[in-house]
Amino acid sequence: MCGIAGLVDPRLSADALGAGASAMADALAHRGPDGSGVWCAAERGVALAHRRLAIVELSEAGAQPILSADRRWALSYNGELYDAAEQRPALAAAGHTFRGTSDTEILVELIARHGVAGALDKVEGIFAFAAYDRAEDRLWLARDRMGVKPLFYAASERGLLFASQLSALAACPGFAPEIDPAAVSSLLRHGYVPAPGAILRGVRKLEAGHILSWRPGEMPAITPYWSLDAAIAAGRDDPFRGTPREAADALEERLRSAVRRQLMSDVPLGAFLSGGIDSSTVAAMMAASGARTRTFAAGFPEDPRFDESRYAESVARHLGTDHTTIPIGEAQALALVERLPEIFDEPLADPSGLPTHLLCAATRAAGITVALSGDGGDELFAGYDRYALAARFARRVEPVPRPLRSLGAAALGGLPRGPAALLARALPDPWGGPEGVDRLRKAAAQLPGSGFDLYRRLLTLNPDAAALARGVPGLPSPMDAPGSLPLLARMRRLDSLAYLPDDVLAKVDRASMAVGLEARVPLLDREIVEFAWRLPDNILNYQGKSKWPLRAVLARHVPAALFERRKQGFAPPLAAWLRGPLRDYARDLLASPGSGGGFLDPARVRRKLDEHLAGTHNHAVGLWPLLTFEAWRRRWIR
Repeated sequence: MCGIAGLVDPRLSADALGAGASAMADALAHRGPDGSGVWCAAERGVALAHRRLAIVELSEAGAQPILSADRRWALSYNGELYDAAEQRPALAAAGHTFRGTSDTEILVELIARHGVAGALDKVEGIFAFAAYDRAEDRLWLARDRMGVKPLFYAASERGLLFASQLSALAACPGFAPEIDPAAVSSLLRHGYVPAPGAILRGVRKLEAGHILSWRPGEMPAITPYWSLDAAIAAGRDDPFRGTPREAADALEERLRSAVRRQLMSDVPLGAFLSGGIDSSTVAAMMAASGARTRTFAAGFPEDPRFDESRYAESVARHLGTDHTTIPIGEAQALALVERLPEIFDEPLADPSGLPTHLLCAATRAAGITVALSGDGGDELFAGYDRYALAARFARRVEPVPRPLRSLGAAALGGLPRGPAALLARALPDPWGGPEGVDRLRKAAAQLPGSGFDLYRRLLTLNPDAAALARGVPGLPSPMDAPGSLPLLARMRRLDSLAYLPDDVLAKVDRASMAVGLEARVPLLDREIVEFAWRLPDNILNYQGKSKWPLRAVLARHVPAALFERRKQGFAPPLAAWLRGPLRDYARDLLASPGSGGGFLDPARVRRKLDEHLAGTHNHAVGLWPLLTFEAWRRRWIR
């Protein structure tokens, strides 16, 4: 795994091209500590840059940028092709003499023979790359099917910049970053900026499964080479017709194959293990392959509410892995808060980025360079609690006539705080407790809506995001597009299109690559994704169990008693932190003169902060995107 960057500008001199590309590569040194390279075609104004994290083929034969054997194509590539060994014999039979064992060489030669789209149709992996065709003076950018690896670009008719991270674009001489107000509004609502948007005006993310083609004098042409919607449609046209047990059999076969392929590495490899279903399944497949299995878990010894390490240790003992628990203390996590804008150089308001980065750093310090994770299981196999809540709402509440629901919402929402607090104290978890009034009023507001409205609200961090962003509406979001799928499929689709790549995978990429650690995601293997969309709802949720096929596979390797428990998140106690050790930090960012830089409504922000600090409301999830934006703005915008 690596960092890529580059620029195309025919007006620049050879020296300016090389200097610009080198500066961009230097900004990505954390992604590739093992080497760097720049390739220029000065007569065309093209420069490709690369920072290398050596995983496969550790010699100079794996250095980049790389040229195809016919010298037509130059490639700068970030990723892994898991089927590289399967592609190799055909290339050898066609007459190619290999320089080494690098999958980069496989990719550039496939492109040379089949073109970018043809090569992408043949390969399985996680990647983002830039390929320059010297014969046609054309630059191609591409990103993997599910959006595991990032790729930003800024294009006009005269020039184009691209990079794995925004910090590399900012390092290019002449690049003047300007904040996009609509992206700020989206960040406050979602906690991330949905693709293809980016926080900076004029910058875009290449969307998952897409190719960009560009040459000077043109605007970029962007086309999909793989579509999640096409996979969904194919799955619904040809649903799995076997029994639940047969579905588990078919899934296990695909899981074993995906994990086995993703063990390709010339450096030490391990796996993250929380003790939950997804990561435990990946670790079980890894152990079943016969490979030495080192597993790593985060522990939170100071707060048992968030500490799953004992569950991970139990699973590890049963699987016989070489397991390490990494204790994460509050002081350690708090010390990281001020570094978040540096690590996540596009603002990302996911507080689980704190423990994720600390886990990655400790895993890398233990000598591991590649770690397998369980990300993607909840989206593919319907594991999120919000799916069950929305479905229950649709069954039990939607049939009640809307006027009656509206009356109930008005009555509950209009209760004075005293009576509302009495009612909240009488309710069971999660509605009761000291923050029950806020929860009660939020629930009341959802009564007139639908199950899908509830799902969308559960993913909205600030319902008043546009008002907080001085009345600016957000960027287009998949969440707002009309949909015709049944409720569960619609929710899974939206999470897979937006929340997964733009939040979860972005978080893991930045948190891991900041310390030169490659994170792989076997559950997002193409065959598993496409198979998951063939599974009907009554198999995904079988015998009252969500994510049943994964549970069934895991139960063949680990006793159910070790993983059957209530789902637990990976987020720190933000509400308490903001009222305690982060109180002054929050006040400085959100209540000092000039806060928000003109992009936030200071009165609304201050009111939200004051209500939280006073303890009358819990605005933690809404305040975190505000803090994230302002900390990022102060770091990156001069």
